[in-house]
Amino acid sequence: MKFVFIVQGEGRGHMTQALALFELLTSQGHSIPEVLIGKSHRRTLPDFVQKGLKTAITQFDSPNFVADKNEKSINIRKTIQHNLLRSNRFIDSLRTIDRVITHHEPDYIINFYDLLAGIYNFIYRPKAAFWAIGHQYLIHHPSFPFATGSPLQKSLFKLNTAITALGAQKLLALSFRPLPDIPGTKLSVIPPLLRPQVKQHKTTQGDFILTYMVNSGYADEVISFSKKHPEIKIEAFWDKQHMPSPYHASPNLTFHHINEQLFLEKMASCKGLLSTAGFESICEAMYYNKPVMMVPVAGQYEQACNALDALAANAGMAHYEFDFKKFDLFLKSRNITPSNFVNWQEQLGNKLTKILSSQNNWQEDPPVTYPKLSTEH
Repeated sequence: MKFVFIVQGEGRGHMTQALALFELLTSQGHSIPEVLIGKSHRRTLPDFVQKGLKTAITQFDSPNFVADKNEKSINIRKTIQHNLLRSNRFIDSLRTIDRVITHHEPDYIINFYDLLAGIYNFIYRPKAAFWAIGHQYLIHHPSFPFATGSPLQKSLFKLNTAITALGAQKLLALSFRPLPDIPGTKLSVIPPLLRPQVKQHKTTQGDFILTYMVNSGYADEVISFSKKHPEIKIEAFWDKQHMPSPYHASPNLTFHHINEQLFLEKMASCKGLLSTAGFESICEAMYYNKPVMMVPVAGQYEQACNALDALAANAGMAHYEFDFKKFDLFLKSRNITPSNFVNWQEQLGNKLTKILSSQNNWQEDPPVTYPKLSTEH
């Protein structure tokens, strides 16, 4: 069968998921002649994505977040304002998506949580089956833990998730842990999508805490902490390309440019990961059986939910700030036990094959409805 991917370009998670599914589907004989990736004003397309997706890549302007002046939290008001002012560019993006879909005539369009992809499917009504994939669609499962906090942020999260899946025939919800499907609905729960490169590294026990800062504003806090606590060794990754790599900020703190291969090597050999609560990084740490301290980005309700869901899967601990001392104490007191995450993740191929086989005649399927949303936990 023929697939076209549409991928949100904000952060690395959706792109690594697309890369993992690309390799899985092509290994099964399917074709993916083109991948569409949304542009982010805060990020450049990583080299590992360009090299890993061995097909045509087209980028398009897509809505994304606006951070505060300290590059730590998401500013909701400025995010909405910024994206409204770029609406003409987004109309052009819809036309770009349509040109690609019309040219390739795929059997399936897979949306990795891009907002414009859902709008495109709703307006243009392509002949291809439209599927949406991501951890966010787990909100339609009764076991999903909603975070407390701003009702507005929660509503915007639900609205954004709904728009990305407008008219979707299937919702593939990535989950940290095995959960039952909801019969008679669009929802299927599947294991996380991990790139094959993750499985190429042997897990060892090092003497350092690994940290990944998607927003560089946290760097000053980390540097200040390292000087006060020289006994705690830290290896950090950031996106400050104008700085040298490695950059030794203090004897016990080293910064690296974001490099996927090096990051995975460090992940496999660290004591634990301290990171914002992005789904993909947590999954990689769980695969290596590395505890995680999750610090949700302020103003990003989705990450607050990620942290709660990961806690339910015994991934580690959640906190409101990058507190390496607290995390170090947690690591020393924690009994490391084998995780069943690897067994769950290895079921991915069989589950996807079964879903595809059952959906080949999706046009003839009876109408389906969303499962009832869970109540707030």
